[in-house]
Amino acid sequence: MSSDVVIKVCGLAKAYPLYDRPHHRMLELLLGGRSGRWRREHRALHPMDFSVRAGECVGIVGSNGSGKSTLLQILCGTLSASAGSVNVSGRVAALLELGAGFNPEFTGLENVHLNAALLGLTREQIHARLDRILAFADIGDFIDQPVRTYSSGMFVRLAFAVAIHVDPDVLIVDEALSVGDEAFQRKCFSRIEDMRRRGCTILFVSHASQSVVQLCDRALWLEAGVLRMDGSPRDVVSAYHRATLSGTAEIGEANGEASALEDPGPLKIDEQAGKDLAFSPALIAYDRAGGELLAARLSTSSGQDAGVLQRGGRYCFGYTLKIDRDVPEVRAGMMVRNRAGIELAGATVDVGRLLGRAPQRGDAVRIDFDFECLMYPGTYFLSCGAMCDGPTGEYYLHRLVDAFEVTVLPELSAALRTASPQGAVDLRFDARVRLTTAADSP
Repeated sequence: MSSDVVIKVCGLAKAYPLYDRPHHRMLELLLGGRSGRWRREHRALHPMDFSVRAGECVGIVGSNGSGKSTLLQILCGTLSASAGSVNVSGRVAALLELGAGFNPEFTGLENVHLNAALLGLTREQIHARLDRILAFADIGDFIDQPVRTYSSGMFVRLAFAVAIHVDPDVLIVDEALSVGDEAFQRKCFSRIEDMRRRGCTILFVSHASQSVVQLCDRALWLEAGVLRMDGSPRDVVSAYHRATLSGTAEIGEANGEASALEDPGPLKIDEQAGKDLAFSPALIAYDRAGGELLAARLSTSSGQDAGVLQRGGRYCFGYTLKIDRDVPEVRAGMMVRNRAGIELAGATVDVGRLLGRAPQRGDAVRIDFDFECLMYPGTYFLSCGAMCDGPTGEYYLHRLVDAFEVTVLPELSAALRTASPQGAVDLRFDARVRLTTAADSP
């Protein structure tokens, strides 16, 4: 294994034996495992290969039951593989299911000592870091109470605080962080970013796709125990969403794998809409599942076609939605993403409410979104889609992700502003500077 590869997985697979009756297991044991007559197998993980280099942050996405937690448990060493090999270098700290590694009858403080010792810290090292652990967990006097009295949020606070203070080489986090409150989640992700910058290798499972896109260098998509895709977070998340939200299963069509250049067919010309936008090379088109997006157009507030956007100007992005079957209600929307795939802003509209009636088969509805361009100069992508509710949840009638690439130019009055904006959003900052003394009040 290369010196900069900290996780190496070769042919990893996991299968669980299943028995229809409890005594079937006993019969198999009595026969010395020589017969598989009463046993069948559930394949939790099919053979897979991948590696993770030192300092990488890898997100794992997939629906419930896809094998994500099983994979993490094998990497942590708390579960054995049925086949293949796993090599993990360095100290591993893991935050898996709630309460893992905690004794419910011990106090929080006692569990800190127990957990840290299990992760390889000496008594002296634990005492040196104890104040920082307790400060990060911030559960107050409950630290001296048995953890069986803790809420799920308090559990994860204490477990995460221990995991990040043992200086792990590899940090593995399951979806446990989702039970924390918003402020604690922000604090956790800030610490994960800091650990990532310091070279810690991070694997984490999350159903929050934007966290995967924003934090990770790579992403893995697992489905039914199969490693479906290993690639950039943006591409993997888009492919995963396309497969799970395309809705094609609802009308008996098969879901295909996502293609970055799949051609959804030419946009038909709408004589009233002006010049159609050309697809970007990054286009990811969902399968049609009862609708079709046509004749997309980007124009100025005066109705002229817009080739580029001027920061500070007002524009209109619109498209026609052709509906191929009766649906009770339809929501249509648009989204602006940057080149990293992070969603910056978007809007949705209840088509039936503004139309005055439920959409029907054969309807062609024009949807226009007026907006002010407040993005910084650079390259952005526009997505559009229409979705409705089905028997198994919401799904897309049709969706075009990163369909149209647009360029934003600096605003003409930018030189007149006293403060240069930074970050992801412009709050229209201005600034004042004056001489003062230390005794002056603000």
